[in-house]
Amino acid sequence: MSKAEILQELPALAPVDRQEIREKLDELDAIAGIEWLDDCDLTEEEKQLLEQRLAAIEKDPHAGSSWEEVEARIHAKRSDGAWKERL
Repeated sequence: MSKAEILQELPALAPVDRQEIREKLDELDAIAGIEWLDDCDLTEEEKQLLEQRLAAIEKDPHAGSSWEEVEARIHAKRSDGAWKERL
């Protein structure tokens, strides 16, 4: 199967199958010694922002949303077509 054929078939796969492919690619990259392509350092501003957000979540761990809540909002927006209005 050619790369073009593989890429063409990816959208037809179930999410669990795509996740399995991601994991296999990560495994192969690790064996080959390939790391994240983004190897740049954070700016001081980005570091400060991360520190502020970490301090805020440590102060009040329940202030944010759980992943399940975030995911539900994303799926709700996708299902009602609201995300298309922004395009």
